[in-house]
Amino acid sequence: MRRTALATLTLAAALLGTQPATAAAEAGGWEPAPSTPWDVAAGVRCDFPVHGEPVVDEVVRLVLSTHPDGSARRVAYKGDLVIRVTNTETGAAYDADASGSAVVEYRPDGSQLWAVHGPVFVGVGEGQGTLPRGLYIVDGVYTMDVSATGYKAVHLVRGTTDDLCARID
Repeated sequence: MRRTALATLTLAAALLGTQPATAAAEAGGWEPAPSTPWDVAAGVRCDFPVHGEPVVDEVVRLVLSTHPDGSARRVAYKGDLVIRVTNTETGAAYDADASGSAVVEYRPDGSQLWAVHGPVFVGVGEGQGTLPRGLYIVDGVYTMDVSATGYKAVHLVRGTTDDLCARID
């Protein structure tokens, strides 16, 4: 497991063009990074209102570097995460596995660069990404550049997208 975590950090660091913080990962420092339940109105992500809630949440994070003001600059995330996505009009639900790992670079302007391995949950608003409006599990090896305005550009090296709106329609 430790070798896998370090390999993932190395892959993510390579995608970001940085060196992994191997010493920090070996020394520990991982802390819980819990997800919170959320709701979106009809038309925001799906054609119907949606509720999302973690049913398994063992995600942890490790701050790899900080900005001069002490805020997190580069953070690694890993751990099991399953989100129950529910169509609140019909009650149809799907448990989405979002247990991937990522290194996220938080930029001073509010934008982010994600280097991801495995499945991660991605929500996209109308005209706000390279994917159509919706809720997705994006799985594989990819980067996601999130602009300061929230535009999400997903660049798959190798992977798939799973349309969660279609699963609960």
